[in-house]
Amino acid sequence: MGTWLSVGHPAIAEVSASQSVDFVLIDTEHTTISLETVESMSRGIDAAANPTDSIVRVPWNDPVRLKRVLDIGIDGVMVPMIESAEEAKDLVDAMRYPPEGSRGIASGRAAEYGDRFTEYVKNANGSFVTIAQIESKTGLQNVDEIAAVEGIDALFVGPADMAGALGVFGENDAQELTEAMDRVVQAGHDADIAVGTLTVDPADVADRVERGFDFLIVGKDTANLSTANDEARAVYNEAVNQYGQIAPDDRTQNEW
Repeated sequence: MGTWLSVGHPAIAEVSASQSVDFVLIDTEHTTISLETVESMSRGIDAAANPTDSIVRVPWNDPVRLKRVLDIGIDGVMVPMIESAEEAKDLVDAMRYPPEGSRGIASGRAAEYGDRFTEYVKNANGSFVTIAQIESKTGLQNVDEIAAVEGIDALFVGPADMAGALGVFGENDAQELTEAMDRVVQAGHDADIAVGTLTVDPADVADRVERGFDFLIVGKDTANLSTANDEARAVYNEAVNQYGQIAPDDRTQNEW
């Protein structure tokens, strides 16, 4: 189980990693989180007492973005909108040093700034979790071929984009969406790789586990904060209704 971060602050990453999750996903596709912030958040995750992996969702299947994220020293990447086996192969190629791939060679935080440079380059290939997102009709049609690409470690159903592509956005229980999820799960299991998805509402966890998902991202930072604030307001309102309320005009400065 993991959690989703869209707030770019290392304290959020460190607190999240301290809560017994297996991994923290840092989203750089739909946020303003910069590369420098990803590095600071990665340090926050590493600072937590729990052994928590850092996964970064990059904005696109771009070898330049991928190599810069990998040099930070994270544990894996998730890449949006993979739609064909060829795109999956390009992803794997960008994740690996020559001669197996085309990742540029340079020292950085991942190689302890050069102290482990030779050792790191020698052993890095295949050491990252590589997750391909399936979230379009084309990706769904080609999911068996994508799952079969060597080096793809997991598939991930992007529920919002998939629902939008199927014309059922906002309908979490729509048959079209559940059938698409089942299709991706089956393709992953046929290829002997893991399949995951995101659920913001913990009430959906049991259904996703029953459907065969191997890992879940449960909740995201902004949604969790909003929910906690709503719950706090509800408790406060209940207490005010039970024990009375001072009218605003009767409040003194001290009573505020």
